[in-house]
Amino acid sequence: MDKNFKVRLIVGAGMFAVALLSLYTFNAIPFKIIFGVFALISAIELLSFFHNKFTVSNAVLGLIELAFLVGGAVFVAKIDLAHFWYIILGVPGYDIFAYLFGKAFGGKVFTKSRPFPKVSKNKTWEGTILGLLSAVGMVAVLMAVRGSFTTDWMYLFCGPLALMGDLFESYLKRSFKVKDSNEIVIEDKKFARLENLVGGSAGHGGYLDRIDSTAFAGTILLLLSLLI
Repeated sequence: MDKNFKVRLIVGAGMFAVALLSLYTFNAIPFKIIFGVFALISAIELLSFFHNKFTVSNAVLGLIELAFLVGGAVFVAKIDLAHFWYIILGVPGYDIFAYLFGKAFGGKVFTKSRPFPKVSKNKTWEGTILGLLSAVGMVAVLMAVRGSFTTDWMYLFCGPLALMGDLFESYLKRSFKVKDSNEIVIEDKKFARLENLVGGSAGHGGYLDRIDSTAFAGTILLLLSLLI
């Protein structure tokens, strides 16, 4: 198990514990505030990308990612307990199972190709496919138990949206020639302490890496809920 996954797992478990506690006892307000703070710090990290490279296309990509952060924060602010579980199973669920299946079976079936070699070269077909199936399957089982397919069907897309959010951030960083989302701001000692709260030490991603998938998925789900 590599360091990046360990940090994602620990931070994810911490956010899950806070979310669960706040959802059942404080009407989710603490979790919603924390996610909003995460989104704000992620926006600061995003703006720091422009120290490396500024182009019109990068500015457009940066604005799109900023829109995802805002949309994700709004979505989390509106979420209730029932839909919170769909997000947990679909978004972090995809991330965890894609990693585990990728480590266990990556390259054993599709030996000569990767699904996203130019954007995320470490992803494998096996991990991606089995991670998506796991995420969609878990959400579908919960919907079946609740009998909510007709009203909550769009949450079946949590896993695929989590993948798309992760890929978009990877593409964004490659466009800006940035290795980790906190690569520039981590040089500030005060900010470094803040980054370390999510394991964002030098050479290791920060806040944007922690919530990119949730922000992307939340924004798309928010738009779908407004359209339907």
